[in-house]
Amino acid sequence: MPASTHLRLVLISGLSGSGKSIALRALEDSGFNCIDNLPLALLAETVRILRDSGTTRLALSIDARSGSSLQLQAMPAFLDQLRAEGADLRVIFLDARDHTLVRRFAETRRRHPLAGGDRTIEECLREERRLLAPVADYGHHVDTSELTPIRLRDWIRKLLELEPDLRTLVLESFGYKAGVPLDADMVFDARCLPNPFYEPALRALTGRDAPVARFLDSEPLAATLGADIAALLERWLPEYARDNRNYLTVAIGCTGGRHRSVYLIEQLAAKYRPHMNVLVRHRELLDT
Repeated sequence: MPASTHLRLVLISGLSGSGKSIALRALEDSGFNCIDNLPLALLAETVRILRDSGTTRLALSIDARSGSSLQLQAMPAFLDQLRAEGADLRVIFLDARDHTLVRRFAETRRRHPLAGGDRTIEECLREERRLLAPVADYGHHVDTSELTPIRLRDWIRKLLELEPDLRTLVLESFGYKAGVPLDADMVFDARCLPNPFYEPALRALTGRDAPVARFLDSEPLAATLGADIAALLERWLPEYARDNRNYLTVAIGCTGGRHRSVYLIEQLAAKYRPHMNVLVRHRELLDT
């Protein structure tokens, strides 16, 4: 791996039931290319192919099913080689107390990956600890016994210094005559603004048309409402991101859903497009 290539590689390992899937999803939500339960025989080739294809963020999950005992024992040497070749490597090993793991398996009614014959869950855990000992000693050890899934995701992000990632902001206009959108997370009412519908020259137009925009631009209340909605989003979008949201739907309604709400949605879209992925839907204009 060339020293000039910057690959941020996170290896997640640990006991079955300790939260590896939760940790991997947290990384995926933060923009990592994630592979679960990668066979160790494919590890070196997978890292090389993805690095050469331009991947800069890669997260891999390795557990007792991934390879033989000898392959797992060779893992630390391979990881040292990756670091020497320039990879920004972090290894996280998730663990939990045996009684916690037994309870989690009982609650989910999952079968332990090493179960077979008349082996008990406790015997499976002992064998799993033995197999994973080389990786456990190498990585950053985390006890998840008392961590809820939300706290574990938050802890992973903080450990790796990852910013919460709200990937898509959906902005939707609608008319109250047809009801509030069922998928809206936040709803704002623009019916308090002067209505272009009552201007004969503007009635047939929409909030996307320049004459309607000029009409509402001249109304101080329209600017105030737009600024207040934007300020509220500025304050709360980071909190929605920390709540593991990949997208948020913000809906603005007016009576018919063709003038005021459309205008405000277009204003917000112009504000946020330079900073994040924005999808705009004008529900009542779908037939135009």
